[in-house]
Amino acid sequence: MEQTVVILFLSFFLAELLVEIVLNEMNLNYVRRESDRGAIPEGFRDRLTTQEYQKSVAYTLAKGQLRRCALVYDGLVFLWVLFGGVLPYLERLARSWDGLFPSGTQAIGIIFCLGVALIVAVLALPSELFATFVIEQRFGFNRTTLGLFFTDKIKGLAVGLVIGIPFLFGVLWLMDRAGAAWWIWAFLFIFGYQFLMVVAYPTLIAPLFNKFEPLAEGELRERILALTRQLGFTASGIYTMDGSTRSTHSNAYFTGLGKAKRIVLFDTLIKQLAVDQGLAVLAHEIGHYKMKHIRRMLVVTGVLLLAGLFILGLLLDYGPLFRAFGLAAPSHYGALVLFSFLGGPATFYLRPLMNFLSRRHEYEADLFAAKTLENGGPMVEALVQLTIKNLANLTPHPWYSAYHYSHPTPAERIRAIRQVHASSGSV
Repeated sequence: MEQTVVILFLSFFLAELLVEIVLNEMNLNYVRRESDRGAIPEGFRDRLTTQEYQKSVAYTLAKGQLRRCALVYDGLVFLWVLFGGVLPYLERLARSWDGLFPSGTQAIGIIFCLGVALIVAVLALPSELFATFVIEQRFGFNRTTLGLFFTDKIKGLAVGLVIGIPFLFGVLWLMDRAGAAWWIWAFLFIFGYQFLMVVAYPTLIAPLFNKFEPLAEGELRERILALTRQLGFTASGIYTMDGSTRSTHSNAYFTGLGKAKRIVLFDTLIKQLAVDQGLAVLAHEIGHYKMKHIRRMLVVTGVLLLAGLFILGLLLDYGPLFRAFGLAAPSHYGALVLFSFLGGPATFYLRPLMNFLSRRHEYEADLFAAKTLENGGPMVEALVQLTIKNLANLTPHPWYSAYHYSHPTPAERIRAIRQVHASSGSV
């Protein structure tokens, strides 16, 4: 039976890897062909210089070439962890340290899970370093230093321990004590823990990595406040974040829950966009809340999580699954790690479906922003500016986009806004 488990896993793993490799190569070839024939999408033809377009193409190709190598490297790491004796070694190590902790602390499971996570994180560093200090540096985006990069990693490790240890304890304790219905209680615990993290993130976690300051008085602040009043959107404050200390890429987001929601603007975004364009971006984000997109996605992810835990419950005592990857006997901590590793290859074909739902939400939020401002122009201009400044891929292969992109391409979003608002003359 162990052989059957291995064959089944490798079938899914290789299918996912093949899809990723083929789509990446198709995208690289497609971008080159579109570049050779000068196929700049409508909406950008009179806004991009030839030099800017070629730079965006070069950036896309550089990232695709890195991805080509990373897919092979990550695949080898994945197989090594599962079949190279890493899991049984960590299990033996965790058992040897168990005596250092009081009984009932789930020490073996916590040490085992954290050990696997640490190994994966360390082995991911080469790709991250190359992406940051070679590709991002070459194209003028990187602002971070090696010292800041590793400081962030150390902080992330510390935060991961503070968050991860009680989380793992809670899940493992429920698996041990909650009986056959443990997966239902674990689902409620995980979902509740996620909400707790959403509440804690803006005030306790995010400030460890970035500096947040209230948005200075001025036209942008006054118009944002007027927009939130108009839409009945309550936020605890409007903040700027020093994103420029690490990258020139820009963004804006909301964080927190209920009345404690915060509006966060990257300082790079404020520099790159005019006031009307910045308002359009914020109206788009508010649209996600007002149109209940966040709630819908929570329901979808909740259903998937519940289904996954149910399946995990069915396999919890299935010995061949554990022996196939070097673990002598079933264990709750072993099940969690195997679930985290095997879940991706077993469900990779669902990714386009999730992207389809997300892309639909993005179209709806764009139109919400255009309707709110009674003008689609600012949203179109914001998309154009952000695409140019961030060297976004203007011509991804449609299949690559459908599989990887949670957002429609900028050209698709602009076309949708113009089609809806063309009759009003607002774009």
